[in-house]
Amino acid sequence: MNVLIINSGSSSIKYQVLDMATETVLAVGLVERIGEEVGRLKNTVRPDSAEARETVLEQPIPDHRTGMELAIGLLTDPAQGVLRDGAVIGAVGHRVVHGGEDFSGSMRITPQVIEALERNIPLAPLHNPANLDGIRVAMEIFPDLPQVAVFDTAFHQTMPPRAFLYAIPYELYEQDRVRRYGFHGTSHRFVAGECARLLGRPLEECNLITVHLGNGCSMTAIENGRSIDTTLGMTPLEGLVMGTRSGDVDPALHLFLKQNKGMELEAIDALLNKESGLKGLCGMNDMRDIHRAAEAGDRRAAIALEVQTYRNRKYLGAYMAVLGRVDAIVFTAGIGENDAVVRAESLRGLEHLGVVLDGGRNSERSREARCISSEASRVRVFVIPTNEELAIGRETVAVVRG
Repeated sequence: MNVLIINSGSSSIKYQVLDMATETVLAVGLVERIGEEVGRLKNTVRPDSAEARETVLEQPIPDHRTGMELAIGLLTDPAQGVLRDGAVIGAVGHRVVHGGEDFSGSMRITPQVIEALERNIPLAPLHNPANLDGIRVAMEIFPDLPQVAVFDTAFHQTMPPRAFLYAIPYELYEQDRVRRYGFHGTSHRFVAGECARLLGRPLEECNLITVHLGNGCSMTAIENGRSIDTTLGMTPLEGLVMGTRSGDVDPALHLFLKQNKGMELEAIDALLNKESGLKGLCGMNDMRDIHRAAEAGDRRAAIALEVQTYRNRKYLGAYMAVLGRVDAIVFTAGIGENDAVVRAESLRGLEHLGVVLDGGRNSERSREARCISSEASRVRVFVIPTNEELAIGRETVAVVRG
């Protein structure tokens, strides 16, 4: 089965076509600047092969439907498209950010599913409307294909109340569904499964801590294959220090900024989401720039690195306490997969808890999943590249086949 993976944003559409028989990428593309004067579509055929071909279109793309039609036109082009000579799409898988409490797993999209996503718009006002745009357009273009929603929040629906409830009036949970939901669930679930395979054990027998470090960051405690706690909360702002997001702050900061800086709530929200985190601390949110600046003597860059890795280390210790037995710690995503310094600093001082890093293994550059802990480490440490598109493809096939 060939599966079309769609990740629809407010002004962009990311997509892939996967051959699920071999789990290879047939095409990958990005439609961006939707609704602007000049839009852009970049489509790459067989990106991981010597025959890779790239096509770029720049023209007005007024809406998501136009963007998808342009992409499908390139995918089915008789000369160079990957969907020709009888090759077809068998299903469409959609990344959906927020499923609320309605979905604990991936679902075939029905009118009832769409209604539930609309109800959850208040929980994800920036993401769910864009996800719905992509779903509606795909259903119009492919009315006869099965369409599947894969939710970022679904993996974390196994969290117990002690982990997902905030200590605020219970009526806010009952009436308005104010609680911790967690995100990056597709990534956490994927690398947990890969880690279990490397350990040679069923996922249901593994206790893991998965650490997703990119521009957005989160950590998940996994007990017997199920998420029991995660750092992101009702929104993707809570928890670890991120590229431009603050992570944990005192909630009274909002009142302080209003009273002392005259800031309105919208401005405070923008400050914490777009101007904070690493960027707020040192003016940079690309970790490569931060390392270069710190090595050149930039004190604020060094502090930013220290603040982020300290927060990582603090949550690692907390989740080790929550789980009791930890079989492995897994680093993934852009920083987690590529930054040996961040990994080492995040684990520094945890030797008494059975976490012993092998410096040589940690420093090696590789795109492959690998163990970086020493033979003396009771808790194994892995670097496992995430692949959310492949995870969505697998989920889509599983749902379609029942």
